[in-house]
Amino acid sequence: MTENTQLDSKQYGRPHDERVIPFMKIALPAAIFSIFLTVASIFFIATKGLNLGLDFTGGVSAELNYTNPVQPSQVSDALSKAGFNDAVVQTLGSERDLMVRMPVQEDIEAEDLTKAITTAVQLPDNAAQVPKVDVVGGQVGNELYVRSAGAVALAMILMLVYVTIRFEFKLAMGAVLSLFHDIVVTVGIFAMMQWPFDLTVLAAVLAIIGFSLNDNIVVSDRIRENFRKIRGAEPVEVVDIALTETLRRTIHTSATLLLVVVAMMVLGGAGLKWFSIAMCIGVFVGTYSSIYIGTAFALWRGLNRQDFIVQVKPEFEDENEIP
Repeated sequence: MTENTQLDSKQYGRPHDERVIPFMKIALPAAIFSIFLTVASIFFIATKGLNLGLDFTGGVSAELNYTNPVQPSQVSDALSKAGFNDAVVQTLGSERDLMVRMPVQEDIEAEDLTKAITTAVQLPDNAAQVPKVDVVGGQVGNELYVRSAGAVALAMILMLVYVTIRFEFKLAMGAVLSLFHDIVVTVGIFAMMQWPFDLTVLAAVLAIIGFSLNDNIVVSDRIRENFRKIRGAEPVEVVDIALTETLRRTIHTSATLLLVVVAMMVLGGAGLKWFSIAMCIGVFVGTYSSIYIGTAFALWRGLNRQDFIVQVKPEFEDENEIP
């Protein structure tokens, strides 16, 4: 056997030149850091609150179609001069099509709103049409906010059930804990920075749950496989080997997703800006948590080889004995 393929007893069947990264050596500092991030995020959410978008607070949205390309700032200035304050203007795929969102205009009757907006958005040498105006009441926005929170909670419960059935309860609890960490940190950063939190950001939060769970499932599957085939290794060594073996796949997946998200951020216009920012945060936080929260928590709960051994019924024990 050559030097490059020689097996080391501590490699547990892995080639000698394939180094095992000791991820769990810094599990305690990582846990302290994660607790700090979570507590800080909860603090900002509780004290500063979220800068909820009109989807949740209620308001007016209108689609604009211009004859010539126009900058959102021009439309925003025109609306401000007409008395429509705090209007948010976003492009819809082209510089001629825009979306306007603004608070409810209590001093304008609903039947006069379309006419008032149409008059306000007309620009010199650039006529505009307003094909659609929607008004979302505050009560509807509050109901949407509550249902959104319920959707996130239901997603986490279903993830717990799925991972418990698929793998093991200790790993399932670790996966759900990492999902909770990812959501709280992402939302906490939005609260700290007072970035707008609308339905696109909520969609990003749900996508982060799926991304983080996918990472946790890949790692959990390799941990289960290694516990079954590696004998004589400590649980922390088995986990380090599993994390090392899945590291390349994790990096490739995260990098690919980041490329797509950055492209959306640069080319997608204002409509996808906050979705992309939330996804960027979630990719980094989710990759970190799948290593240092999900698996570390399972180890802390005493994860070992016995958790993955299929129990054989007494009447079949003789059949499974190898002479």
